[in-house]
Amino acid sequence: MRLEGKVAIVTGAASGIGAATAGLFAEEGAQVLAVDLPGTALADTHGGAERIRRFEANVADESAADGIVGEALSRFGKLDILMNNAGVGSNALAEVLPTEEWDRVFSVNLRGMFLLCRRAIPELRANGRGRIINVASVMAERTDYGLSAYTAAKHGVAGLTKTLALELGKFGITANYILPGAIYTGMTRQNFDQDYIRQVWEKKAALRRLGQPIDIAYGALFLASDDSDFVTGHGLVVDGGLTLRT
Repeated sequence: MRLEGKVAIVTGAASGIGAATAGLFAEEGAQVLAVDLPGTALADTHGGAERIRRFEANVADESAADGIVGEALSRFGKLDILMNNAGVGSNALAEVLPTEEWDRVFSVNLRGMFLLCRRAIPELRANGRGRIINVASVMAERTDYGLSAYTAAKHGVAGLTKTLALELGKFGITANYILPGAIYTGMTRQNFDQDYIRQVWEKKAALRRLGQPIDIAYGALFLASDDSDFVTGHGLVVDGGLTLRT
């Protein structure tokens, strides 16, 4: 029970990495506010469901941060851990990428994350200790064709998190980010359900398999727990060895 007595917010919690993390945090003793878009239902988790409360919000909305943090405080009385996991994908060559698509990706993957961090900081400071965990991607350090918006936003996640770590360390708050590799989630399922695509990505990884949401959740648990008390400003790569080769 490494998170006994802690209160956590997890965004993008309806499925995939967010659902796995919300369930694992709850199993480890945390009270969890699981946030996702209106109309979505939280997927089944490992356990600890009695400690998970659902909340509907679009993190890209201007008022979402106040609503999410306010709900956590109303239900649980404090906030210890913020995990910004909500994200969207995009794939279009920069030459033909619509401005609206660029803005959509940034509004969720970076701007919404910043707004939640900003709103949560005073509550984390009030505890004299806190954890911010932002989900980036291995594309925070690399890129590929068609990923100008996605990669730029994920590079931004890394830069934002490092700056938060520097600014908040004196208050006992750590800020770290996770760089998932090829993970089988709702966002990637359409591609990875095709045998030839899945096999290519399995072969790229040193561990010869796709990652599962729980693999990222365990990384998040480390960053949320006392085990990582001297770790901040760090990008934790959880990719099965995908990026070992250039």
